[in-house]
Amino acid sequence: MAKRDYYEVLGVQKGASKDEIKKGYRKLAVKYHPDKNPGNKEAEDKFKEATEAYEVLSDEQKRGIYDQYGFAGLEGMAGGGGQGFSHAFHDFEDLFGGFGDVFENLFGGGTSRRRGGGSNQGASLRYDLEISFKDAVYGTKAEISFQHNEACTECRGTGGADGAQRKTCPTCGGAGQVRRSAGFFSVAQTCPSCQGEGSVIDNPCKSCGGSGLQKKRKKIAVTIPPGVDNGKRITVPNQGDAGRSGGSPGDLVIILHVAPHKFFERSGQDLYCAVPISIMQAALGAEITVSSLDDKKIKMKIPAGTQHGKLLRIRDEGVPLGNSGRKGDLYIKILVTVPTKLSSKAKQLLEEVSAVEGEDTNPKPVALSELRG
Repeated sequence: MAKRDYYEVLGVQKGASKDEIKKGYRKLAVKYHPDKNPGNKEAEDKFKEATEAYEVLSDEQKRGIYDQYGFAGLEGMAGGGGQGFSHAFHDFEDLFGGFGDVFENLFGGGTSRRRGGGSNQGASLRYDLEISFKDAVYGTKAEISFQHNEACTECRGTGGADGAQRKTCPTCGGAGQVRRSAGFFSVAQTCPSCQGEGSVIDNPCKSCGGSGLQKKRKKIAVTIPPGVDNGKRITVPNQGDAGRSGGSPGDLVIILHVAPHKFFERSGQDLYCAVPISIMQAALGAEITVSSLDDKKIKMKIPAGTQHGKLLRIRDEGVPLGNSGRKGDLYIKILVTVPTKLSSKAKQLLEEVSAVEGEDTNPKPVALSELRG
């Protein structure tokens, strides 16, 4: 029976890259592997055919000879033309690395790379804390309560009754993994006896069930620095879950959520609020008193002829700039209010002003770009 072209076998073009060749073979190897097709002669032949093709096309020297001279050029070469599979399987991890789900289906188990003696550090925990707008600007202290894993007081974190120490797992010898072979393949799997820990307990502690950990509630005081913004993360070291078998604890990560303020908004280190004034105050100018975010009373001058929407700045009344002692600014947006009811005397006076000023009864449109500016 005539051989099929190796590129055709793997379903790739002649100029295919190494990754494309590897991907084509991997797909066929999983599909036609003898362990998945017991007693299926056709699948076995296709598996051998794909392996032979990969053995040649994945080797630059053999591929070059094959591209120039075809099958004839490979005759007599060690491992070429189906003489062996040594090259095709010399680097299993390179070929199938990162495809644990494929081999979980193929061999009935995962291909976890966890090994004994690895990090037993506890998990870091997240705590979402809502604070007021004012506290975010000026800083505060907050007491929070949360649950985390602590070392079991009964076994002192060993997981063994009466504090007995763990011993090396007899199944994996402390490696945390065992190897399982199937045909050409040898796959490392998490040890079923110790679940990758590399050690086991003969007599588990009754209080913690052998985990060495207990869930407990804890209260701590947290300092919120001035000037924090929404979404700010504050990390409290070593307040997460305790580590297994004496491992170091994780951290507590606090995510701040800043509640909106009724009157103030923030942009970077500056604060903004709006203050209404009368038409007369806007036209003639005035001195008014405004309140800052920390309830300080501040006197501010309104220049004569101030227009609606004008921003007036009060320096150093914004958000603190870290520990520098400096602050951003407070911007006051002026809202000129029009009275809805007038006394007869006020109406008479305004009519006199209108007559003196000569009100324009045919105003021209204003460009929208000027309003935005």
